[in-house]
Amino acid sequence: MTAGVTSITRARAAARSKAERRTTNARMATLLLVPIAILTVIGLGATMSASAIIGKEQYDDQLFYFTSQLKWVGLGIVVLVLATRVRYQRYRRFAIPIFLLSVVGLIAVLQFGVVRGGSRRWIELGSFASLQPSEFAKFGVIVLLAMVMEKKEKLLNDFWHFLIPVAVPLGLVGVLMLKQPDLGTAVVIYGAAITVITVSAAPIRYVIMTTLSGTALGMLMALAEPYRRARVISFLDPFSDKLGDGWQVVQSQLALGTGGVFGVGLGASRARWSFLPNAHTDFIFAIIGEETGFAGGVIVLVLFAWLTVVGFAISYRAPDRFGRMLAAGLVAWLSLQALINIGGVVGALPVTGMPLPFVSYGGSALLTVMGAAGILVNIARQGEPRARRR
Repeated sequence: MTAGVTSITRARAAARSKAERRTTNARMATLLLVPIAILTVIGLGATMSASAIIGKEQYDDQLFYFTSQLKWVGLGIVVLVLATRVRYQRYRRFAIPIFLLSVVGLIAVLQFGVVRGGSRRWIELGSFASLQPSEFAKFGVIVLLAMVMEKKEKLLNDFWHFLIPVAVPLGLVGVLMLKQPDLGTAVVIYGAAITVITVSAAPIRYVIMTTLSGTALGMLMALAEPYRRARVISFLDPFSDKLGDGWQVVQSQLALGTGGVFGVGLGASRARWSFLPNAHTDFIFAIIGEETGFAGGVIVLVLFAWLTVVGFAISYRAPDRFGRMLAAGLVAWLSLQALINIGGVVGALPVTGMPLPFVSYGGSALLTVMGAAGILVNIARQGEPRARRR
């Protein structure tokens, strides 16, 4: 009799634990989706304002870019929902094909891509659509490293078992990225890769070595080409060449300064009148700051901080090492890209031509970050407390 009561008690406790875990996991997924939804809505509003003038000039339609982005948002939501329904463990099996396809895309853009702003990053798919393979390469590198680091978990104390799986994919993708050239995306991929191997079972000395060597190489690449050196110099003192290389940063800072504390009002931006290049893409944060002021800019920063904290919490709760590494890499990608974009807009970092996740205009960038968000939601739904795993 006592054994039967004990069995029933244990069953009820297990059922309560399972219900509590489901509730917590659903809450984590919701906490992730809230900032993403708000950022996407902010992006649509900012795109409508920032692109009105250029849309009128190019297509005689002030809402051209807004309606285009609205379609991409709709498609992005579909991608997000589909990604939430695919168990993240499946990506482990297809990590190599995903990576190889991303490499093929990077090679294809060098052969068939179009040049915009001095870089060959896009493959035209028609009159009004284009594909940016570098956006998909971010996920390709993250999922490959997560798979390899998990598979070699017991061998990572051996230096060569660590170095080769890390150096080969990063080196290959890095070379192809610099051929475009696109150093900014290469930095994001490298930062996400460092995060993945930090979460892996690799010895900390190897992580530090990889971080320092990669940082030194990145600084060397930043100074190797004349146009990159010019960007670094203009970053250090943009007003010394405010009509040349420093023009974009100067106009961005003027827009932010004009916004004051609460902004000049929605739709009242002056910088969008051809003063600020790429106002609806790389420099959309400047338009947000001008129209909504310091308060609006802080809200955007808080939303990205919110996303980052919740994302790493999801990584911490992932039920296996692959899930923890995959989630950490995806969160690092989104947060680091936001940091680089906003840093360039405010003049704290060199300009890299990087879109602001969920906010900037662009189809490929939006679809990939929506897909990444969907994968994070799937990982969140399978989360377990760390004490339970122990």
